[in-house]
Amino acid sequence: MDIDVRPSEDAAKFLATDQLVWFNEVTNADADHLRLGLPEDQRFVVDLPDGPDDLHSGIYGVRPMELSLPGGGALAPIAGLTWVGVHPDMRRRGVLAAMMTDHLARTHDAGLAISALHASEHKIYGRYGYGMAALQLQATLGRGTTFTAPHLEDEAASITTQLVTMSHDGVPERMRACQSSLAAAFPGTIVGSPDYFSLMALEPAEALRDKEPRRVLFARRDGEDVGFVGLRREHKWDHARPSGTVSVGTFCGAPAARLALARRVVDLDLMGTTKLENIGADDPLLGWIGGPRATGDLQTWDSTWVRLVDLEAAWPLRSYDDDCDVVVEVNDRYAPWNAGRWRLTAAGGEGKAHRTDEGPHITLDVNILGAGFLGRGIGALLRAGLVREHRDGAYVALARAMRTLVEPEPSIGF
Repeated sequence: MDIDVRPSEDAAKFLATDQLVWFNEVTNADADHLRLGLPEDQRFVVDLPDGPDDLHSGIYGVRPMELSLPGGGALAPIAGLTWVGVHPDMRRRGVLAAMMTDHLARTHDAGLAISALHASEHKIYGRYGYGMAALQLQATLGRGTTFTAPHLEDEAASITTQLVTMSHDGVPERMRACQSSLAAAFPGTIVGSPDYFSLMALEPAEALRDKEPRRVLFARRDGEDVGFVGLRREHKWDHARPSGTVSVGTFCGAPAARLALARRVVDLDLMGTTKLENIGADDPLLGWIGGPRATGDLQTWDSTWVRLVDLEAAWPLRSYDDDCDVVVEVNDRYAPWNAGRWRLTAAGGEGKAHRTDEGPHITLDVNILGAGFLGRGIGALLRAGLVREHRDGAYVALARAMRTLVEPEPSIGF
C-alpha cells in the first residue's frame, strides 16, 4: 500500500498527535514548544484511510540546524529530524518507513547532504541509514573535586564566570552567538536556529513547580563570552547538612574556559554532588580528575546519529587526517541514489566521491559511513562482521582517513 506523506495543515492536530505518542503532561506551553521547535513548513503527517479522524496516523518534523565537521571550516547545514511519532493504533503498518523515505527524499531535493537526530529508541534508526556518530558520557563528581591542568592554569586564571537565568532577555542570543563562534573547532557540535535557543529557555510556571529555573554559567574574558554551560540545582538536606545536586548540561568553550566552568560547578553553595549530563568521550575533564574512577558514576550513551543523505555531496564537506583510495559498494535501501559503487578518496585532507564501475574493495551499509563521519573510530566494525572487505587493508585505510585525533563532541538533544 502506498502511503502518502504530506505537509501538515493543522497545527493543533499535529500537536495533539505528538501529545498522544509521547504521553507527557499536557501544558499550556505545548503550542509554544511547537511554534519554536518546528517551522510551519517543516511539519509532515500521514493519515491512513482507516486511521483516527481527530489525530494523524504519523508525524515528523525537521529543525534547520548546522553541524560542525572535521576540518575547522564553515558549519554545514543539516536537517535535524525530530518529533517523529506513530499513532499507537497505526504501528506495524509501514508508517514510519514511509515517513523516513519521505524525509530523505525531501532533504535530498532541498540540497542538504546530511540528516541528524537523537534517537529515543536506539534500535530504530540504524536500519534507515543513520550511524551512531558521537557518544556522550554522564558522570557524577563530589563537591570540591580537584582539576589538575598545569599547562592551562595561566589561561584559566584570566577567565571569570557569570551566573544568569536562561530565560532572561538576551541570554539565548548570547548562548547561540558563543556556540556559533566556537563550533568550528569542535566537530560534532550542532547549532540550532535562534528559535531553538528560545525554546531551550522556555519554562512556563506549570513546568517548573518546585524546580529552579534553568541557569547559564558564562565564561568571560575581557568582557566577552568565551564559553558557557547550563545548570539547575536541586535542594537536599542530609542529617542537617546541605547535600543538593546540580545537574550540568553540555559544556561549550575551549579547554581553559571549560576548566574555569568545571571548577565553578563543583563548588556551588549548598550542593554535595555535581551531575555532568553530557560530556564527550574524549573530554579533557576525565584527564583533569585522574581518570574515570575519580567519578562517582560514569555512564555512556549515544549522542548524535548521522545520515549521509547525499554521499557524493557529503564526502568533500569535511577534511581527512589520512589518505585513502578505495572502492566501496554502498547498500542504501531508503536513499537509492546513494546505492552502488563509489570511489572514495582522501588526499592532502580533501575528499572526493564519484561513481565507478571498478570492482569493490569494501561492501557496507550507508550507516557505517554516517557513524564515522564526525571522526569517531569505526575500525572495529570490520571485526564485528558489519563490513565486508574484498581487498586486504582497504577498510583500515578508510577508517583511518575518517578518524580524527579526538572523538567528536556530543550535541545538545533536539
